[in-house]
Amino acid sequence: MAWSIRTFQSWRTCTVRRAPCPSRRGPTSPRRPKPRPDSPASRMGPWLAILRRHRVVRASAAAIFLYGFAGAATSPYQSVLGIRELGLSDSQYAAIAFAASITNVAMAIAIGALSDRFHSYRKPLILTSAFGIIGYGMIWALPGPWVFALAMIGPLALFHATNSMLFGNVRAQSARFDPEETRIVNALMRMAISLSWVLVPGAVGLMLAGQPSMIAAWLIAAVLAAACLATITLWLEPDAPPPTDTRPERQPQGGTGTSRVAPSAGRSDRPAQPRLPVSVLGDLAQVLQPRLLASILGVALITQVLHVNGAVLPLIVVGQANGTPEDVGFAVGMVAALEVGFMFLWTWALRYLRLTTALAISTVIYMGYLAGIAVAQTSGHVFAASLLAGVGAAGIISIPISYLLDLIADRPGLSASLIAVNVFIAGAIGAAIFALGTAVQGYPAAALLSGLAGLAGAGLLFKLERGAR
Repeated sequence: MAWSIRTFQSWRTCTVRRAPCPSRRGPTSPRRPKPRPDSPASRMGPWLAILRRHRVVRASAAAIFLYGFAGAATSPYQSVLGIRELGLSDSQYAAIAFAASITNVAMAIAIGALSDRFHSYRKPLILTSAFGIIGYGMIWALPGPWVFALAMIGPLALFHATNSMLFGNVRAQSARFDPEETRIVNALMRMAISLSWVLVPGAVGLMLAGQPSMIAAWLIAAVLAAACLATITLWLEPDAPPPTDTRPERQPQGGTGTSRVAPSAGRSDRPAQPRLPVSVLGDLAQVLQPRLLASILGVALITQVLHVNGAVLPLIVVGQANGTPEDVGFAVGMVAALEVGFMFLWTWALRYLRLTTALAISTVIYMGYLAGIAVAQTSGHVFAASLLAGVGAAGIISIPISYLLDLIADRPGLSASLIAVNVFIAGAIGAAIFALGTAVQGYPAAALLSGLAGLAGAGLLFKLERGAR
């Protein structure tokens, strides 16, 4: 009773003075603290909300996760299979990688441009993902240098267009996202690939430990490519026509051969048809604009470090570091695990840093990793250097995607094809650096030359940014 009187008096006092009132739960009831804005739950909220609200993000992330699974099962062992098991020379392997890059970029540009023109992304994705089953299956069923080369240059080059097409599929829905959500979606997509690399390389290495050949990894990749195809076919929503502008002044009324609509020739039974905006050759000309190519070249000089590392890391580990294929898988998986965590950091850092500044910092860190593996004498040295690789690679993998997609922001498919253009140019530069470095002083020299080229790319992007101001 006494407590009730005190509570009433306190309530009356705070009401008159407009002071904060005590809790009605009792004198010892604590207030529930509000979550801090910088708490982990608060930081993860927008990421989970995007996945809950947008089916296209969930489906695309799942598909690219499985696409990454297929690549992660084979890429760490690709140079070992081609050079050590199938008998290709270093220069032959580099030539195959270069030719595969040409095929990949040509297919990505063509498919991306056609997807924009016909507003269709699901059907091209079904086509490209199906070629993964064919390519990986060919190498597993008929292992040999010629089959390896044909599969790399043909079906697998087309399969890898799935990567950029999935980004284009999400980018086509960018009207639903604000700028912060767009950055998060891009990071989610890249994170899905990195997650697939956390366990798969090491798991495949353990599964095939003691086997005379790593060829079974290509069978695993074929199965994973089939799962990617099933996800795209069953989960992605069917293509829908773009929203039309219903304002009368925006409706086509017929025209001449130079207008934006097809001629109706005065026939009432033939409604005017909007023309397709440009040809595929016109899209290619847009990609080949000098300033656009200069920006892509700067990014490619940076991202080629990933290509060169993919070739030299397995050979350094099983060579001068006296390691095993299982050590290769462990190193790749460790780097991928670090990438996932540091992608959150880079996404947060982009609130305060320019894209070019963040890329430069990532490149400097990765240069330290390449220098570390160049002098590694044991697997432990490689693992220690890989701590730097996780930080640097997280930025080099995720940041260029936002940079490239913004270069042609109004064409989702074509802008996503710039990812493949970047991969092509980076692959070509990486193949040249690999061939030059191995000819000069072996795999360590290739790693160091690659790091220096990456620093040159960061400098080029800074120069282009200053010139644009």
